[in-house]
Amino acid sequence: QVQLVESGGGLVQPGGSRRLSCVASGSIFSFTVMAWYRQAPGKQRELVASITSGENTSNADSVKGRFTISTDNAKNTVYLQMNMLKPEDTAVYYCYARHRYGFDYWGQGTQVVVSS
Repeated sequence: QVQLVESGGGLVQPGGSRRLSCVASGSIFSFTVMAWYRQAPGKQRELVASITSGENTSNADSVKGRFTISTDNAKNTVYLQMNMLKPEDTAVYYCYARHRYGFDYWGQGTQVVVSS
């Protein structure tokens, strides 16, 4: 059973930066896609950024130019570097992975609060 464990959430001031990490219990070479989603209070979960096994990345329009997704294969980790944070970025951020056999995995989420 694959486990995804996020870390790095917390309180950050507007305009600040934060890096989220998601460590997989197995090799991330098993995944065809890894991604970060977020869910703000009262809103649906939305895709923030994704990266394929071929290292093709995609970002939501709301975070383009501010957030960057990347992987470290040696550490079985996917990162989300968040810069120029805004109050509307406040949400629980979830790590997601699609296994090459078609199974979907989710982390437990990490809370990010952007506030002064």
